[in-house]
Amino acid sequence: MIDRLRYPLTRREVLKLGAMAGAVGLLAPPAFSASSKQGQPILRAIPRTSEKLPIVGLGTNNYSPTTPEERAARREVLEHMPRLGGKVIDTAPAYRQSEATLGELMAELGNRKQFFLATKVTAPGGDAARGAQMITESFQKLRTDQFDLMQVHNLDGVDQLMPALREGKSGKRFRYIGITTSDTGAHGRMMEYMRKHPLDFIQVDYSIDNRAAAAEVLPLAQEKGMGVLINMPFGGRRDGNLLRKLGPKELPAWAREIGADSWAQVLLKYVASHPAVTVAIPGTTRLAHLEDNQAAGRGELPDAALRKRMEEWWDANAG
Repeated sequence: MIDRLRYPLTRREVLKLGAMAGAVGLLAPPAFSASSKQGQPILRAIPRTSEKLPIVGLGTNNYSPTTPEERAARREVLEHMPRLGGKVIDTAPAYRQSEATLGELMAELGNRKQFFLATKVTAPGGDAARGAQMITESFQKLRTDQFDLMQVHNLDGVDQLMPALREGKSGKRFRYIGITTSDTGAHGRMMEYMRKHPLDFIQVDYSIDNRAAAAEVLPLAQEKGMGVLINMPFGGRRDGNLLRKLGPKELPAWAREIGADSWAQVLLKYVASHPAVTVAIPGTTRLAHLEDNQAAGRGELPDAALRKRMEEWWDANAG
């Protein structure tokens, strides 16, 4: 056992350890009820329109399968996601074959209309014409005639692309428009664009281990009435992966106060409980992970007092 713990645990192993640990101890009653019906997905309103979305979605950076088994696993995720109450899918041309894979799988399943589909565009070197071509290609790859959300990826060409995004929105090619970053160092630039352009959404990096966005970006989104998608709620895919970082740590007793029985649910519930957040979009490629993540979008969310306790625990034990 000692030798085994020298190496990172898989997500499945972490899930099992978290569930076992969460069952231990005398626990306090729930701190905050975020859903009028226990077991129903928690919904958040998009500030601009009051349209409601489930608070846990799907990130697809790793949707370029290399084997039939990997493709089948991703198809299973897309098939079951609506049944579990999920709706928001986020992709991008930069995610290798993600758009094409999603387009193929949704066509096979016939469930495109069950999703809130978001993708992205850039203007490399300020080339708005290249961005327009990228959008055309995204429509083709994703086999759709409308995007729910079109975002400028990593703030690459915001000023150059904004006229096209606004025109696309007025022409109903895009229902909402926004900008994204996954770089804490770009938060200042993001806020400049948030003040300058009439955005419906931003997408930003935020987790219990990376709380920088909560200082200014998320409050500004609230002030401006912008929806917020959260990328990297589990940290980075490699060295920054928080589930790997937590390893065999036992779930604290307070996890049961919010109905969390895995570390993934703890991390997602923390992120989603911020009042500015509309949807968290964890990367998900397997049905078991989908079921675990979607469970975080039900039942209880931490209130302000519990959020503080969670942060204090993290800083002392895992940060």
